[in-house]
Amino acid sequence: MAGDTTPGVRRVLGGLAVAAGVAALARAAWSIPVEMGARRSAIRPFAAASPHWRSGTFHNAEPAHPGPTAPPWRIAARFATRGRVGKPPTPIPVVAPQFPDTVADLAVTWLGHASALIEIDGATVLADPVWSERVSPSTVVGPARLHPVPSGLDELPRLDAVVISHDHYDHLDRRTLLALRDLQEVPFVVPVGVGAHLRRWGIAEQRIVELDWDDSVELGGIRLTCTPARHFSGRGLTRNPTLWSSWVLAGPQHRVFFGGDTGYTRQFAEIGDRYGPFDVTVLPVGAYDEMWHEIHMDPEEAVRAHRDLRGGLLLPIHWATFDLAFHPWVEPATRLVSAARDADVPVLIPRPGERTEIDDARPVGIVGLREQPDSVSPWWITVAAGRAD
Repeated sequence: MAGDTTPGVRRVLGGLAVAAGVAALARAAWSIPVEMGARRSAIRPFAAASPHWRSGTFHNAEPAHPGPTAPPWRIAARFATRGRVGKPPTPIPVVAPQFPDTVADLAVTWLGHASALIEIDGATVLADPVWSERVSPSTVVGPARLHPVPSGLDELPRLDAVVISHDHYDHLDRRTLLALRDLQEVPFVVPVGVGAHLRRWGIAEQRIVELDWDDSVELGGIRLTCTPARHFSGRGLTRNPTLWSSWVLAGPQHRVFFGGDTGYTRQFAEIGDRYGPFDVTVLPVGAYDEMWHEIHMDPEEAVRAHRDLRGGLLLPIHWATFDLAFHPWVEPATRLVSAARDADVPVLIPRPGERTEIDDARPVGIVGLREQPDSVSPWWITVAAGRAD
């Protein structure tokens, strides 16, 4: 009878399916060593000259425990039992960004997680670009996207620089960097040691700018300064082989601070005094937990950091795209709005892909530049309530 299969045929088909699965896993495993980047021996010649390198690793200026304070079994148990608390119940609204032919004096496009395209005084800088489906050395295991990438890499405007905050997988993505290498003649500006990963992946030496804290480079008419963060690094079992950083983008008229990934530190006040004030601070607000409190800010600390930095508008990143902690998906946004209102700090929370041109003459509201009627809920509240946008 049509559609029937004998036991022998079923065994053959089952064997083929198993073989295909094994082959896929083998291909994924084969790529893991390359994804992990450079060996410590390749990093050391560039890292050892840094004053922040001691006893074979980098160190925070303000000491911090380099990772979770709980035993691994407890962390694994929490991840295994957290359910869907870190995932939105309905799709996250994504906007296809529309980039004008002329670069703005000041504009920011949040592209999900920590990826942001910053236009400042005629220059365009892409920060921590991650376009891969997973933030992991594996293509089949690891945190996966909660929403699509808003824009193709080939749809981005001409870039003057790509800046990287550190070498964790959710900030340094090999596939994305190699695509950008081939699409544009853009330099990659990275903290000390991170350049070794790029060299291993085939990015030419002349396109790599490697900086230590408080080092600067001028590109596209603006100055990019590598500034401290309170975090850690490593793409394998070894901790802190490369430096981590925040970034100051300073043009003739405007200044933007990009926080990357960091815990709260008193160095924000020092950065604000030395390089501020900032028209915009782009600060992480998600993936926090009491077990790694020193190396990831929560929303209230982000507001405090913004004030230390002498910031104007606060734009939050490092939330909504990957489920990396135990807090509810919407919590970073709701806590941020509450803390910002209490501190009288203007906050912009765009949808992924939403480009916002910031007008110096226009007053900025708590949740955006455009006034909304009270009857309209912010987009993250609508998503969290399980309603379509």
